[in-house]
Amino acid sequence: MSRREDLLKIFPLGLRGLLKTAVEDFEELQEIRLRVQAPVLLIYDNREYFLSRSGRMDRKRDSAYIVSKEEMCETLEYVGGYSLYAFEEEMKQGYITIAGGHRVGIAGKVILDGGRVRSMKNISFINIRLSHQKKGCADRVLPYLWRGKSICHTLIISPPGCGKTTLLRDIIRQLSDGNAERTGMQVGVVDERSEIGACYLGVPQNDLGIRTDILDCCPKAEGMMMLIRSMAPDVIAVDEIGLSEDIAAIRYAIGCGCRLIATVHGGSMDEIRQKPLLGDLVRQRTFERYIMLGDAHGRGTVEEIYDERGSSLYVGG
Repeated sequence: MSRREDLLKIFPLGLRGLLKTAVEDFEELQEIRLRVQAPVLLIYDNREYFLSRSGRMDRKRDSAYIVSKEEMCETLEYVGGYSLYAFEEEMKQGYITIAGGHRVGIAGKVILDGGRVRSMKNISFINIRLSHQKKGCADRVLPYLWRGKSICHTLIISPPGCGKTTLLRDIIRQLSDGNAERTGMQVGVVDERSEIGACYLGVPQNDLGIRTDILDCCPKAEGMMMLIRSMAPDVIAVDEIGLSEDIAAIRYAIGCGCRLIATVHGGSMDEIRQKPLLGDLVRQRTFERYIMLGDAHGRGTVEEIYDERGSSLYVGG
């Protein structure tokens, strides 16, 4: 079954048909948002559209399709395979990963136990973030990430929605598989939000290579330590660093001889330098390569690559 079909099967029949008709290219579809008694919203090619009652994507709200409570309940039944309790641990994080690697974010009434989230009920808001894998998107940057026979400690910087996870995913795959010129490496991935590998029932829905081990839904700092102790990775890859415990784990991993590839939200190198914790890493030249992504020339454009001194190695355009 294709990823498109994996996605469509979670919707009630009527809504499924409208989406089939309205969405011309599912590779450009990024999000589907459902809210009870509110219009269906689609994020397509970085633009927001309403799903119309006639099965079109429309910028105007007048003819928008309104989601009923019954349709929301039916969608949740399909998402959870008629047993949401089986996904209780994932629900504590606010999302469920479905076949195809798509992530279903949920919101509603939170049930607490001793001040900690135990579960959720009366779910009235759903955000489906589509999983896209673009094999080969790292071809342009990989030559800049090698220094002799060693891969550089690399930080991918990107505003939201500009493809940092997609790029990270393909870098992991290519390092893991290797090629005619370079032997594949043992790669450990800490996939805290289940977005890199997008594991479903323990099986990654994205191709991360034949030598990759994944800790799914695991906090980054703890996961990096676990991988070093148990899986002996050559490279550790993590998404969206920033907390103090992340920084401490990065220092530990590098001290253990692991190469590190990470991502962070940011609009420029100056912005990263000004962040208290990340700025220290930059000033100490912990990372040897910085990849700056943007959307000036299309989503996911590699705008510039820098070395640890801030010298530009590549300028896109």
